[in-house]
Amino acid sequence: MSDFVDIFATDATGRRERPRLFPWNRRLRHLLGVSVRNINVVAPLPRSRGRTITDDDVPAALQSPTKLLAQREANRLKHSSSSTDLKSPPKVTSEPQYSAKTNGKPDVHTLSWSATTPFLRQQRLKDAIASTMADSWFSIHCNGVSDPVYISEVIVQSLNPSFQNFDLNPSDTRVTRSDELTVKIWARTQHMVEYILLVELACNLQSLQFVGKRLESFHHPLPQNCVLFHLTDGIYTSFTDMPANFSVTSLLNIGAPRSAGLPAQYTSSFDALMRLANLDECRQDALATKAEIEAQMNIILEEKGESLSKITKSTRSKEKDAQLRNAINVQRRELKALKAAGTELHDRLTKRKTAMNQGRTDQERSMRYLGDADNEAKQLEGDLGNLSDDIHGQTRRICEDLLAIFPIEPVTDRPLQFTIRGLALPNSNFDDIDREVVAAALGHTAQVVQLLSIYLSVPLPYPVRPYASHSYVEDPVSNGITQRTFPLHPGSVQYRFEYAVFLLNKDIEFLMNKYQLRMIDIRHTLPNLKYLLYVATSGRGELPARKAGGIKGLITGRLSPSISRQASEESVTSTTEHSGVKTPKEDGVNGVGSLVSRKGKAIDRSEDDGRNVGTFKRNVPLRASALRESF
Repeated sequence: MSDFVDIFATDATGRRERPRLFPWNRRLRHLLGVSVRNINVVAPLPRSRGRTITDDDVPAALQSPTKLLAQREANRLKHSSSSTDLKSPPKVTSEPQYSAKTNGKPDVHTLSWSATTPFLRQQRLKDAIASTMADSWFSIHCNGVSDPVYISEVIVQSLNPSFQNFDLNPSDTRVTRSDELTVKIWARTQHMVEYILLVELACNLQSLQFVGKRLESFHHPLPQNCVLFHLTDGIYTSFTDMPANFSVTSLLNIGAPRSAGLPAQYTSSFDALMRLANLDECRQDALATKAEIEAQMNIILEEKGESLSKITKSTRSKEKDAQLRNAINVQRRELKALKAAGTELHDRLTKRKTAMNQGRTDQERSMRYLGDADNEAKQLEGDLGNLSDDIHGQTRRICEDLLAIFPIEPVTDRPLQFTIRGLALPNSNFDDIDREVVAAALGHTAQVVQLLSIYLSVPLPYPVRPYASHSYVEDPVSNGITQRTFPLHPGSVQYRFEYAVFLLNKDIEFLMNKYQLRMIDIRHTLPNLKYLLYVATSGRGELPARKAGGIKGLITGRLSPSISRQASEESVTSTTEHSGVKTPKEDGVNGVGSLVSRKGKAIDRSEDDGRNVGTFKRNVPLRASALRESF
């Protein structure tokens, strides 16, 4: 037994691995997977039987020192044979052959391959692979269940197939609690059409041998078509082929500590056995005493059964009474809590009803307010439309008056040349000009631009200071200039005058943006101004009449007809008819200048009211603000 080699798995400390499950505790619910090693589908060749197989030739037979000595004497030195024995067919074994020359490694013969071509060798390798590699799957069967408990997937072209893990816990209790099963391995090679039953193994889980937690730590070569069972605590198998020098009794000592070479020890002494016997006698005496006491108690209970039953009934009645009282108290507390919750809920509902009523009242009020506001909004929209129309009409009338006051007329036989109040103004070309005429024309133009900015509510980026022929324009925007005022009349510095004309043209461009008009050429001063006034006076319907109002209306010429219509009899007639005032011709007054006498007295000549408004101590000039307020 000194030649024994430990083939089982060991841990890091050198101790053998032990299974966690006892053999009698193994069930199918602990089975997690199945794998097969060394699949051999080809049937082995018939071997020659040189002698009768006896018990001594069985590899797993029991070995004794006497039998081992007899086997050593029987083994004599033999002559070595050639690589191929022609007298007998080759012997096919299920294990690789070992020799002393190769130190326990398989003896590889290469003489038969030396004289072959590479193509033939490759063909032989392909045939060997085709004959050994196989497609395989397995099924698990259990006693009392007609259908297979589990059917695995197919592993293609594998010599050592490892199937997927599975879980049998959801199965029937007859399956999960059973320790017996039948595993059927089905396989086929490339030359086969159908699967054949390769292995049918009926085993009991208690009879399996523990291999280890990992298969890599097991050092014994596994036999052909070896079935491995993967349980929760490790890998198990059923050994069918063991080395000749391995004892079956060693399988019974798997996991036991190594005790080779140690002397035998006693398991127990006589004194210990006597103490154990005394302890057993004491235990038997205690059991007898217990039985005797139980019998005496039963006799006493039978003798005093009536009184005990009355006491029991009384106790039960008291306990029941106490339970009922406790239940009543609990119900009272619950009733009190429910009443408080009901009261609180009633108060909350009352408040909610009050809030809902108040909300309905507010909603009705809001609906009425919205109705009134909607009507008012529609009325305001109508008024706004009418006001916009009135504003547009008044703007038309004012622009018409400005055209009448400052008539802009074209010059005959000179395209794009215009005059304002008969004064010619060139288009930014001031060579060989009459300076006084140009200065006066620019003064009228500045006056018209300033009045349009007021009436159209368009602020000018470059404010204009109209002073007749000495008008100015300011530039508060540009940077890098010291003087902000530029003259609108020719002077000694020509570029300042031309820059002032340019600023005036920019103001006209801003006024044209009010009506989204496109300027043809910024240098055309009067053409652009004429175009602006033409668009501003355009519209449908008749021009509205001027509105009369108070002292300011008298100041700005309430008695006089429209200045732009003073040469038109129809305009004078319409104005007097609308305002109820006689024409200036009837009173001997002509134009706005008649409002103010040379002596500084303004006389109201209206025949409708027949009264004098008053006199002024000084001359009152015509101001743009007064005109705007009267309009």
